[in-house]
Amino acid sequence: MTESERFRAVFLGGGPDRLPVYFFGSWGETKRRWRREGLVTDRLTGDAGPQIEGMDPDWEEGLWDCHGLAHSDPIGDGERILLEETEEYLTYRDALGEVCRYSRRGESIPQILEYSLLPTRESWERFKGFLNPDDPRRRPEGWRERAAELNGSGKALVFMGGSLYGWLRNRMGVEAISCLMYDDPLLFDEMVGYMGEYFMRLFEPIVKKVRFDAAYFFEDCCGSAGPLFSPEMYARFFDRRYRDMVRFYKENGVALTMLDSDGKVEKLIPCWLGSGIDILFPVEVGVWGASPVKLRETFGAGLKMFGGVDKHVIPKGEAAIREHLNSRKPAVLQGGYLPIPDHRIPPDCSYEQFLTYVRVFREVFGS
Repeated sequence: MTESERFRAVFLGGGPDRLPVYFFGSWGETKRRWRREGLVTDRLTGDAGPQIEGMDPDWEEGLWDCHGLAHSDPIGDGERILLEETEEYLTYRDALGEVCRYSRRGESIPQILEYSLLPTRESWERFKGFLNPDDPRRRPEGWRERAAELNGSGKALVFMGGSLYGWLRNRMGVEAISCLMYDDPLLFDEMVGYMGEYFMRLFEPIVKKVRFDAAYFFEDCCGSAGPLFSPEMYARFFDRRYRDMVRFYKENGVALTMLDSDGKVEKLIPCWLGSGIDILFPVEVGVWGASPVKLRETFGAGLKMFGGVDKHVIPKGEAAIREHLNSRKPAVLQGGYLPIPDHRIPPDCSYEQFLTYVRVFREVFGS
C-alpha cells in the first residue's frame, strides 16, 4: 500500500496492510536534545518532525502551507519590528499589529501584549484585509505543476483546510472572543461566516486538482475543564458553516475531514459528528484521562480518532509503553482509529526512549 492508501484504509475501512507509525512532532528543545544524543537531523526548530528511523514519512509535512500550494495565513503589509530587547525577552510588533514578548531562556508560549484583532466592527474591517483569498501573494509560482507532482507521490496528503474559531481566538484572545459571542453576536456570526468562505475560496482551485486524503480544521477550542463555548453556541455559530465546508471538500474529492482540539472535548463530540466531521484529533489524554476505548463506548464505533497515546508515558520505559499501547488495542481492532502521541513530544523524553516507543509500537500493532 502507498501511504495515502494506508491512511484511507485506516479511516474508511477495508483494513490497512499495517498501522503507520506517526507522531505529531516535537518541541525544538526536544529536537536539539535528540541531536546531541545521536539523531542525525538538520531540523532543529518548528513543531513538525524530525523524521525518526522506523517511522513512516511524517504525515504533518506540508500540512500548514497546503504542501507548497497556498499561503493561507493572514498577510499584512507591514514589517516585523523589534520593540524591546532585554536579557530575558524580545518584544516584537508583527505585520498585523500584534505585539508579542518572547522568552530568551527557553521555548515557551509567547506573551501577547496587544492583539491584532479587537472585538469591534472597525478592527474586523481592517483585519479582513489580511484575509483576502484573491491576493496574488497567496499562490506560489508553479503551484499547478506542484499539484500534479503531489498526485503521483503516494503520500498521505493532509492540509490545513479551515479554522472558524481557532484563528479568531488566537488573534483576539479567549476573553475577548468569549464576550463577543454575547455582546455582539451579529458581528461574531459574520466573522465565522467570513472565515468559512475565505478557506473555501482559497482552496477551491487546489482541491479540484489534488487528491487530498484529509482536510484538517484547527480549532483548539477546549481546555482541561471542557469547551471554551457551549454546545448551544456551537449550534448557533459554527454548525452550518462546518456543514458547508465539509460538503464543499467532499464534493471536491477530499476523502476525510478531521478537527484538531486539545483538551476535554466530550461535550462537543456530538456537535462535530452532527456537522459531518470524520476524525477527532489528537484525543489528548490529559489529567482527565481521555481514552479512545471509553470514547468509543460512549459515542459508538462510528467515531473515528487519530491520537490518544499519552506522550508522558514514553519516558517511563518499555513496560509502561507496552501496557499503555495494549490498552488502545480494542479501539484499533474496531477500525477507524490510528494511535499516535497526543501532542508534541516534550524535551523530558530522550532519543533512546522515543526509539523504544517506536519499536514497541511496531511490536504491539504489527506495524
